[in-house]
Amino acid sequence: MLKASETSGLHKKAASDHTEAAKNHLAAADSLDKNSMSDAKEKSKSAMSCCNAAQKSSATACKSSAQ
Repeated sequence: MLKASETSGLHKKAASDHTEAAKNHLAAADSLDKNSMSDAKEKSKSAMSCCNAAQKSSATACKSSAQ
């Protein structure tokens, strides 16, 4: 079982990952608004990668809290 401070760190990491994903989603939307399709595609790929990392870190954090 992890200490509360370690579990807190896991939740902070998950929040950071979700924030980064949101930034990339917003950047992709801005690129689409500017008709910059190649930039939107790049930002979308980054958003997907961040979402995958966020999902994993969220699962780890929540599992840790549930123990």
